[in-house]
Amino acid sequence: MGNNRKYNDYNTYLKDLYGQRVQKITIDAGLTCPNRDGSLSKTGCIYCNNRGSGSGAFLEGRSIEEQIDQGRRAMIRKYHAKLFLAYFQSYTNTYTSCENMKNMFDKALSYDDMVGMAIGTRPDCIDKEKIDLIESYTEKYLVWLEYGLQSAHDKTLDLINRGHDFDSFKKAVKLTQNKKINICAHIILGLPGEDREMMLETARKISVLGIDGVKIHLLYVVKETSLEKMYTTGKYKCMEQKEYVETICKFIELLPKNVIIQRITGDPNPDELVAPQWSIRRNETFQMIQREFEEKDIYQGKKFKLS
Repeated sequence: MGNNRKYNDYNTYLKDLYGQRVQKITIDAGLTCPNRDGSLSKTGCIYCNNRGSGSGAFLEGRSIEEQIDQGRRAMIRKYHAKLFLAYFQSYTNTYTSCENMKNMFDKALSYDDMVGMAIGTRPDCIDKEKIDLIESYTEKYLVWLEYGLQSAHDKTLDLINRGHDFDSFKKAVKLTQNKKINICAHIILGLPGEDREMMLETARKISVLGIDGVKIHLLYVVKETSLEKMYTTGKYKCMEQKEYVETICKFIELLPKNVIIQRITGDPNPDELVAPQWSIRRNETFQMIQREFEEKDIYQGKKFKLS
């Protein structure tokens, strides 16, 4: 896999493509979500607060260009980065017209040092016209389409108020494949009602779909969410750090070797976090994961089966 982490990590993948570090710049385009605007519900997923997993920059009055300018300065200062990817992160970035999507993408890609973009969305908010538009950028740019799945279990998706089923994800993947668009699945470990075997079954189910990447998140409790109420009333218990480490290593073991692992830990905002507190200690968790790989001879693809 070209690195000593025993899995295909995203930073190495980008460095192999461009010969240097490439840094993502997160963008809030001011969109919403069918799970918030009343189309499906008004409450959103149980773990999502009003920021929609984003920065809230649009509500603060910052344009796409201003967000990119600020992000570029920060990444140059922190990482000495020279190349960037525009990451449309907040809410659902295909839940709008193709005309507006094109306007968003053109603004973000107008910078000479922007080599591509990643578009966060839901599998029920895509169609052929939108896929064709996104594909039109692949001749010049690296393009990732990131579908929020979270779990392959419909029972879980209902419980977290996701608003779509696993079949919707499979249909979206099929629609996107063979289009020069890289497909990433977002998965959350530690969802209510799921034991380790259910989480690993999600890995097995997505591993045979031909996706290109996965982001694996820890479920943490954020203030002002439905999950916070479940946690404070004892209806939800967070994963322990050791439990998470063991589970994510077994999860990665089931994925094909070619899949790019874009994330393996959570990234909570300390000001919004309720629990678990260990989730803030990202470096510690990362080091524990590396030790688990080494001590138990675990590596990506070791237990992958095509059927």
